[in-house]
Amino acid sequence: MGSCLSVRIKAESPLHHGASDGRELSSRHSYSSAPLTPRSQSEILELSNLNSFSFNELRVATRNFRPDSVLGEGGFGCVFKGWIDENTFKAARPGTRLVIDVKRLNQEGFQGHKEWLAEITYLSQLSHPNLVKLIGYCLEDEHRLLVYEFMPRGSLENHLFRRSTYFQPLSWNLRMKVALEAAKGLTYLHSPEAKVIYRDFKSSNILLDANYNAKLSDFGLAKDGPIDGKSHVSM
Repeated sequence: MGSCLSVRIKAESPLHHGASDGRELSSRHSYSSAPLTPRSQSEILELSNLNSFSFNELRVATRNFRPDSVLGEGGFGCVFKGWIDENTFKAARPGTRLVIDVKRLNQEGFQGHKEWLAEITYLSQLSHPNLVKLIGYCLEDEHRLLVYEFMPRGSLENHLFRRSTYFQPLSWNLRMKVALEAAKGLTYLHSPEAKVIYRDFKSSNILLDANYNAKLSDFGLAKDGPIDGKSHVSM
């Protein structure tokens, strides 16, 4: 895939958000307790209630994973901006319909199929205003991709540590808002309903929507919390 670092700043500019930033995909989940995590891959995918995309659909949606579509890069791989029809989930013309984030596994990176599957396992079962929404996935040959709701403001890390015309320092009120909402997301994950150990709480995994609402992302390292009366789990 190559590195995404050289084009990340350009793609994160507000000028690249497209015409449909205000659109939202209605949640397929209710805000309720999560069922016990299924263990086999077939169970996870069958019970996920997520849209299954072909690799070609996501290639078209992201304009062939063009460098100027890159939004960021992490241990899993690059995140690309794309567009789909919110009703049919087919690729749409850039600047129209629903904007999405497409995370593509870097096969030479530090994470792999296990983390890809963990992301689906948890985000397909959990629903909360302060968790990012997973729309679908792609599992085709060696390709592993994940499709999320678009988060126009990017990560908290960018606003805290990057100084540019694209990322301005957050006001004190916004910082408190983000901190509170991130804490609400953690509280839900640690609740008896969810029982999830997040394990990757950091500013780069706190994403901000158009109104600076904070949502936790990246569940590749998450684990089930203790069950059957146990007080801890082995990490």
